[in-house]
Amino acid sequence: MAHNHHAHTAGSDGTSMTHRARVRALQIALVANGVFFAIQLAGGIVFGSLALIADSAHMASDVVALALALLAQALITRPASNRNTYGMLRAEVLAAQANAAVLVLVSGWVVYEAIQRFSSPEPIDGLGVIVVGLLGLAVNAGSAWIISRSSGDSLNLRGAFLHLASDAAGSVGVVIAGIVVLTTGADWVDPLVSIFISILVLIAAWQLLRDTTRVLLEGVPKGLDVDAVERSLASADGVEAVHHLHVWSIGSETPALSAHIVLTGELTLHEAQARGDRLKEELASGFGIEHATLELECHSCDDDDHDTGTRNRTATL
Repeated sequence: MAHNHHAHTAGSDGTSMTHRARVRALQIALVANGVFFAIQLAGGIVFGSLALIADSAHMASDVVALALALLAQALITRPASNRNTYGMLRAEVLAAQANAAVLVLVSGWVVYEAIQRFSSPEPIDGLGVIVVGLLGLAVNAGSAWIISRSSGDSLNLRGAFLHLASDAAGSVGVVIAGIVVLTTGADWVDPLVSIFISILVLIAAWQLLRDTTRVLLEGVPKGLDVDAVERSLASADGVEAVHHLHVWSIGSETPALSAHIVLTGELTLHEAQARGDRLKEELASGFGIEHATLELECHSCDDDDHDTGTRNRTATL
């Protein structure tokens, strides 16, 4: 039975409305961040602020992250083929994992530079830092808001959002550093704020790496209780037992399931299929699992009749 991987309402060009909204949000964020990256980097060099330069490095990673996210959105719309029977749904997971890795590397570089600044502080133009920091906050917060509106459960969009949200937090830190430097002359606050920003980014990156690795290792989707799924199947009308239950994710928003279902009674193939269809409907409505493969059996595998040669009729749906 064929499945539609993109169940959202389709537009006239065949792509889903959700997909088109995500592409549009990513495009807006990419342009805004690309323009401001150049402004922020120039400001960091002119005003001598490591916090600004660190934030511009994060901004550069944002541009890369948004470009990767856009590429992933294009790949996941490719139809299934004989070579990729599920299409390329995991392209977005790979993009999200790459984004998380970039966040870790950039944060490590910022921490290293900040430590160097403690021993060799440099003069900072506090007012200039504040102005550029406020502009950065507006760009990052606005872009993060646009992405969050259409992100849903997509790890790809979540990766892009984390980049933008961490940069928004960085911009807040930059503004605070600028205010402290302007009012007290304490230049050491600038690298201190940079380290704090980097710690926040590392925490977010670790969470994203954990979730993307879970998908790639075909772990149980986050928030899905396998025991609850098994209980639901086992308690359904006409079901005697459930075994060989597996639940994983094809993509970040596409949980899948396979299981052997032992049905009660002597059923025709049509009756067994009808029961299987009802079970699939319950999985979709109760757990959001729309990709389910059920092997229906008329008795358990260790049944005595089966061992003595009685035919074990099965139907795979």
